[in-house]
Amino acid sequence: MTNETEIKKYKLTEYSHGAGCGCKIAPKVLDEILKTEGIKQSFPNLLVGNHERDDAAVFDLGDGTAVVSTTDFFMPIVDDAHDFGRIASVNAISDIYAMGGTPLVAIAILGWPIDQLPASVANRVIEGSRAACAEAGIALAGGHSIDSPEPIFGLAVTGKVAINNLKKNGGATTSCQLFLTKGLGVGILSTAQKKKILLPEHATMGRDSMVKLNKIGEVFAKMPAVKAMTDVTGFGLMGHLTEMCAASNLTAVVDFSKVPYLDRKVIDYYIDKGSMPGGTKRNFESYGHKLAPLSDYQRSILCDPQTSGGLLVAVEKAGVKDFLDTAQEHGFDLEAIGSFESQGPHLVSVV
Repeated sequence: MTNETEIKKYKLTEYSHGAGCGCKIAPKVLDEILKTEGIKQSFPNLLVGNHERDDAAVFDLGDGTAVVSTTDFFMPIVDDAHDFGRIASVNAISDIYAMGGTPLVAIAILGWPIDQLPASVANRVIEGSRAACAEAGIALAGGHSIDSPEPIFGLAVTGKVAINNLKKNGGATTSCQLFLTKGLGVGILSTAQKKKILLPEHATMGRDSMVKLNKIGEVFAKMPAVKAMTDVTGFGLMGHLTEMCAASNLTAVVDFSKVPYLDRKVIDYYIDKGSMPGGTKRNFESYGHKLAPLSDYQRSILCDPQTSGGLLVAVEKAGVKDFLDTAQEHGFDLEAIGSFESQGPHLVSVV
């Protein structure tokens, strides 16, 4: 039996080539994989599927409610096994919240290099996952595992939503303002950790953000003024915002000075140290042509791949005060980071 001290000796990020949602396939490559031209499907109860490129699939049960189904998994973004399990699970459950749903049950997905890492370390990953699921009020009810070259963990999550409360990544209007519930910079911090330049005083900054559930999405979904919602993960803020704009046939104007950071001074420190995820470059290469010109610094923040990032929410102006009051009641101090206008030559402009 491997004891706790021995388990702590295993640094999970040393066993993978990527980290968290930064492992995601680049958007333009994913477009090639998922292209659906010429494919016809006739499933009238499927309210949200591949074509929408949304956070989860949604299936109408015919009684005013729908099943919400998603899966998400990745390689370690932190060294600690328990934290890895928590983060991967919170990240997967987020897709349900982003659709306005309530999670019901989760199934684990585990790939483990059994010749390199002991089973006791994988057990700590599972324990972390159970803790995250318990916080969300659901059971980790089963799963599947394989022997793989690198550690991989995530969940398949099933939820439910009242169809009247269903929120898609499309639906924003020109009367909407844009809000983000978590600060950016996770990819920069996780890269610093992988490069072994992350200072001890910053060791928990990214983790503390990533383990925070996006449960507030259930609350926002019940507000008629909330017109569109998605979560910000591996494609970065710009990637997920371009998806929202494309689905809404609008252009977003983002005030860069209002975009939240985990901690601006800390994030700038690591940018100066060259702590730039490879996913930032892949992201920009995939969707940079959809954006008005960005400075190098803006690109490093706005295209930074997030893991278990915040909710991106489009709210009609008439309902913004109620939205902000509700957010504050749940511990979120938010301000608008942008607005929408009729679609122009670019999906997003940054001012």
